[in-house]
Amino acid sequence: MPSKRTTYTTDPIEINQILGATHSDPFGFLGLHENPAGEGLVLRAFRPETSGVSVIPGASEAVPMTSLDPAGFYEAVFPTATERFGYELQFQFKSGDTLTSVDPFSFGPVLGEQDLYFFGEGNHRHLYDCMGAHLTEIGGTSGVSFAVWAPNAHRVSVVGDFNVWDGRVHPMRNHNGTWEIFIPGISTGEHYKFEIVGAEGNLFVKSDPCAFFSQHGTQTASITYDLDRYLWKDEAWMQKRAEADPYHSPMSIYEVHLGSWKRRFEEENRFLTYLELADELVDYVKEMGYTHIELMPVAEFPYDESWGYQVCGYFAPTSRFGSPDEFREFVDRCHQRGIGVIVDWVPAHFPKDAHGLARFDGTALYEHADPRQGEHADWGTLIFNFGRNEVRNFLISNAMFWLKEFHIDGLRVDAVASLLYLDYSREEGQWIPNRYGGRENIEAIEFLKQLNQVCYEENPGIMMIAEESTAFPGVSRPVDTGGLGFGFKWNMGWMNDSLSYMAHEPIHRKYHHGMATFSMIYAYHENYVLVLSHDEVVHGKGSLIQKMPGDRWQQMANARMFLAWMFAHPGKKLLFQGIDIGQSEEWNHNQSLPWHLLDYPEHVGFQRIVKDLNHLYVAEPALHQLDHEPGGFEWIDHGDAKHSLFTFIRRSRSGETIVVAVNATPVPREGYHLGVPEAGFYEELLNSDSELYGGANVGSGGGIPTRDHEAHGRPQSIQVNIPPLGTVIFKKRVV
Repeated sequence: MPSKRTTYTTDPIEINQILGATHSDPFGFLGLHENPAGEGLVLRAFRPETSGVSVIPGASEAVPMTSLDPAGFYEAVFPTATERFGYELQFQFKSGDTLTSVDPFSFGPVLGEQDLYFFGEGNHRHLYDCMGAHLTEIGGTSGVSFAVWAPNAHRVSVVGDFNVWDGRVHPMRNHNGTWEIFIPGISTGEHYKFEIVGAEGNLFVKSDPCAFFSQHGTQTASITYDLDRYLWKDEAWMQKRAEADPYHSPMSIYEVHLGSWKRRFEEENRFLTYLELADELVDYVKEMGYTHIELMPVAEFPYDESWGYQVCGYFAPTSRFGSPDEFREFVDRCHQRGIGVIVDWVPAHFPKDAHGLARFDGTALYEHADPRQGEHADWGTLIFNFGRNEVRNFLISNAMFWLKEFHIDGLRVDAVASLLYLDYSREEGQWIPNRYGGRENIEAIEFLKQLNQVCYEENPGIMMIAEESTAFPGVSRPVDTGGLGFGFKWNMGWMNDSLSYMAHEPIHRKYHHGMATFSMIYAYHENYVLVLSHDEVVHGKGSLIQKMPGDRWQQMANARMFLAWMFAHPGKKLLFQGIDIGQSEEWNHNQSLPWHLLDYPEHVGFQRIVKDLNHLYVAEPALHQLDHEPGGFEWIDHGDAKHSLFTFIRRSRSGETIVVAVNATPVPREGYHLGVPEAGFYEELLNSDSELYGGANVGSGGGIPTRDHEAHGRPQSIQVNIPPLGTVIFKKRVV
């Protein structure tokens, strides 16, 4: 074995640079190198709070290193060594503890040139495979490799429990602005952050932008996690999904805020865990007949009042409810029960929290520097710089992460309108036009197109859904035909117009009739999802029940009528939690839903109609199969404003016929001649006024045959009783 020499020539200036964490190339100085002062090799090591360090070369005995500075700098020279050799370092700490570990400065780069090239180009679809923290084995040594993008930083170090949060211990190697290090001997469950010396020399600490697990709230450390352990059990679902046709299939979505769907009041009002939700929420959704659950954002966020829409940990399911694998178990259990999972995804903005993405390396790295481009004044958040390749890559790979690593079935992309327009919610002089002088955000539009193309290409059967409130053309049309490439778009216009119409007293609705029929003018411009979302039951807007006019009975009847109308209208469906039980007060994210309301018959009836509507919608192809094609809908009479009546037909591909009548007044229409497309017996599938739902049971006795009586320009009609504030749905029975 090589023998240790006792002559030391290390430059004290460089030692001081290591002690002060200002050395420009710690990997070129620490570790084992050729001896610049003579023959052989020299080994240098630094570890604060140590009383001694020994080097263990291979299977040889430990060789004490010589202290060159009491702050913790050591050196050993091996004059006869001609080749690098493996070794461990044994640290004796002043506390009396010892630690034996492979030297992190003995390893070469952990990032490949191809990874860095594709990242810089903006085309690394699986960036999460190399950035962040990964449990790794190199040359038989286990540890964690860390990588982070901070091109304007002077220094980046990994700090954590394993080095007493001292940024001098594990400075990272700089590779053209991407910093990396492999730290042996640590594993899953380690708390860590990145200590950064910024562009202006200021020192700060950031959470890992690509961490798979994080603390939340006031504790914001990232946590190392092994994502390779979970064994999925949803193979049948994933295969079926890849062959699915969502446009012609039923989609009834239950929008859920995991922190308030149900809480354990008797246990200090705590959240349910992912595993408890996998039992209780999944059972409920299955019983109620929903086809999908849509989760308000689950990516880690510090501030409860943001409901998840101010994300700091884009690659980490929030630890409020459990671990990443426990969230996977939740998704897995949904799939095993035949329920799809959609997640709200937030690429439009991010918060200014000190540990997050804001001025990550001391500069406006992820955001624009100019607040006219880089700030959402309304929300107090920052806007991503979509003109930067690495930023687009970060977000697109994040979308891919949720779809691939967590088997998510769809992403509902939040606040798309704010991405499309540079002047979104801005006055003149508060925004900068694009290079052509226009208001469109060209870089963000190209980002959305690339996002949708990549996600659909690699994940057959998934859904990309835009929450977009303007008339921007082609949101849910393919990119190659000039669209943005989304699969679906939330129908915000229908939601606003319909709720405004329903808020009018029935006696005044005849003056606003066009507001209720207008949605069919543009129904096929996009692939729409009809939504009654969380945004409509917060900030003083009241619950759905509170929006309805009249006394309590009329409020409930109005809401039942409206929901039945919604489920019969073209478009996929979404209901926010609490609507399904007739929640009386507006939603409060800090409390459980008021499940005690189900002690009262009117709320049991309300829940029953939602359940029956879901099951009917799924069972009847005419109610979902041609949602996005004109052949699936036909007005019988859209112009009876005087009586506030709306009658129409829904059809399936095979020609099955469903007839719908909506009476938006409290006056029953008895013996009403309703023109139908063909002769036969029309079975009453659902009546929102049924006593089962809390109604008065005005109806047509379960069904009625046609008569040779012309009505609405049709030779055949059925004479029906349309209940007050009611919707009735009939189907022509197939003989």
